[in-house]
Amino acid sequence: MITDTIGDLITRIRNTQMAKLKTTSSPFSKFRENVLKVLSIEGYIGGYFVFNDENGHKMLKIDLKYYNGKPVIAEIKRISKPGRRVYSAIKKLPYVRNGLGIYILSTNCGVMSDVDARKKSLGGEVLCSVF
Repeated sequence: MITDTIGDLITRIRNTQMAKLKTTSSPFSKFRENVLKVLSIEGYIGGYFVFNDENGHKMLKIDLKYYNGKPVIAEIKRISKPGRRVYSAIKKLPYVRNGLGIYILSTNCGVMSDVDARKKSLGGEVLCSVF
């Protein structure tokens, strides 16, 4: 049983990139799908799709992006963890590497990047940082 589903997703992405593989899979959840949607919109992954495995369980297949042989995601870190939740008002949230990276936030209007949250002036739980 996985208690930190987003931490598991981030670890799968990180391990797949270290092995220089093009795709990885992860168990399906709407929360994971929303995080992947933000990564896809921001251009950090090639895309994802939902499929059923041989046992009939829903899974997510994630296509990772590489540029000149190097992964597009140079660093992905989990910020808020089950043992220590991190919340931030959008005005107090710093930029990731002077605006070169993003935070993924869970707000009351859904999961979104810090760029969208700043436009809507929404704060929330800081899930992870991506650079």
